[in-house]
Amino acid sequence: MSSLIRYTHIWLAQIRYSTVREMMFKTNFILWIVVELAWFGLHLSFIQFLYLQVDTIAGWGKWEMVLLISTNHLVQQIFQTFLMINLTKLPELIRNGKLDFFLAQPAPVQFLVSTRNFEPGSVVNTFVAIIVCLVAIAHLTIPLSFNGLLLFPILITFGVLIHYALLLMLMSLAFWMTRAQGFINAYYSVFQIARLPREAFKGITRIVFTWAVPLLLIANVPAWTILHGLRGFDLAGMGIVTALLLIMSTIVFQAGLRRYGSASS
Repeated sequence: MSSLIRYTHIWLAQIRYSTVREMMFKTNFILWIVVELAWFGLHLSFIQFLYLQVDTIAGWGKWEMVLLISTNHLVQQIFQTFLMINLTKLPELIRNGKLDFFLAQPAPVQFLVSTRNFEPGSVVNTFVAIIVCLVAIAHLTIPLSFNGLLLFPILITFGVLIHYALLLMLMSLAFWMTRAQGFINAYYSVFQIARLPREAFKGITRIVFTWAVPLLLIANVPAWTILHGLRGFDLAGMGIVTALLLIMSTIVFQAGLRRYGSASS
């Protein structure tokens, strides 16, 4: 418990430092919010246009799809606020040797590397995503699952942790490769699969993106649980996949860290 309290104090101190630093560049802060909102607005506009032509997509109605898109955006913004901003800088830290600074700190390197920066602009977009989720729920004509509403925050947390584990493993390849920054663009592209209905995928593709690279769990399970109620298989599966990915990502990172330590010595 004392370690948890100490890490919480470190994390809050890093959040305060990052917020003060970001507020020194207010124009950049505002532009980041505007750009993210514009992309989100474009996704919603595309859905509106699409549903002028069809009534359902893979069994999802318009407001159900809006709930799915906004749920994915919510996960993405939380991930970006606390974790993604840090993981994308890991290859550069390894390449220029600045990771040595974290090795000298009296706290786990993975914790420091994952939490050192905070993106305050994404907090605004997180609240916008929550508002759109609530608007979508208000427009739904089907009875909603009370248990689904209660479990929604937990499932969102699982989604954030899945993204964290996947990106940490990908960025940890920088311990073995001189330049791993290119993987970030690839991850951004694959990232978009999370906002699509799971029912739109068939066969091996659905299996791969549900269980091997579980992007289809991230937004689909929380949205589906609100719409249709809890499915024990989905909840258990998402929990197990999240735990396994976190373990795997820690193993990969620690293996890379040992290699980095031996190289620097």
